[in-house]
Amino acid sequence: MSNPIEQHAPEAAAAMAAVRAARTALDIDLDDPRVENFADQFGVDVSVIDDDLRRRFLEATGPTAFEVTQAIYVDDYWPRIAIVSGEVLDGGTWSGGGLHDPTELWPLLEEFMRQVARLDTLDPVVTELVRLRGARQHECRICRSRRSVAALEAGADEATFEAVDDYARSDLPAATKAALALTDAMIWTPYAVPTQVVEDAQRHLAPEQVVEVVLDVARNAANKIAVALGADAAAVTEGVELFRTDAEGNLTVVPPGPR
Repeated sequence: MSNPIEQHAPEAAAAMAAVRAARTALDIDLDDPRVENFADQFGVDVSVIDDDLRRRFLEATGPTAFEVTQAIYVDDYWPRIAIVSGEVLDGGTWSGGGLHDPTELWPLLEEFMRQVARLDTLDPVVTELVRLRGARQHECRICRSRRSVAALEAGADEATFEAVDDYARSDLPAATKAALALTDAMIWTPYAVPTQVVEDAQRHLAPEQVVEVVLDVARNAANKIAVALGADAAAVTEGVELFRTDAEGNLTVVPPGPR
C-alpha cells in the first residue's frame, strides 16, 4: 500500500527517499550530551536555543556542525511527514530509501525543497500563509522578513499575512484555517494530531492539498537549521524582501521597484 506522499507527490517522495538514504549512510554520533541536548531542543522548540546551548553544540561538533544539524533536521521532520499525512489520509507506512554510500546531504535537501516548491494544488495565498505561520512559530527572522510575490498578486496584503497569528478567530476561509491548523499540528503535535484538525483537513482540503501542506511545512522547517545555528538574520532592516519561486522550485529575490 503506497503512502500519500508517494501517491500525490511522487517527485517529492523520490527526493525524500534520497535524503533518508543519505542520512542513514552518514556516520554521525549524536550521543554526546551536548549534541543530544541541542537536538532535543531543536525538535521541541528551536526558537529557544540560546547562545550557551549553541556554543556547547559547536564545541562538540566543530567543522561538522552544519552537517550534524542537517541530520538532526531529517531525524526531526521525516517521521512527522509520515505520521501526520498518514493520520489524515489513512496512508501506508513510509518506506524511505535504502542504504547507499555516504554522500553530501545538503544538495539532496535542496532538491527536496525544490520538488516541494513545485507543488501547486494550493492557492498561492495559502502556501504563503503556511510558510509565514511556520516562520513565526520557529521565530526565523529571515523567513518572517520575506513575502511571496505570487501571494501578493493573488490578492494578499499585510492584513492577510498578519491574520496567521490568530487565524482561528480570523475571517480567513475555512480551507485556509484547516491548512494552518494542520501546520500547527506538524510543528507542535505531530504524534498526537487533534481529532478536530484531522476532520477539518479531511472536510476542507483535497488529499493532494493535505500532502502539499505537510510537505510545505517540512520544507519550510529547514529554517530550523539556520535558527538553531544563529544564522537566520533578516535580509532587510526595514520593510520586507519580495521573492518569487520559479517553475523549477528555485527562490529568487525580487529587486525593489516595479514588478
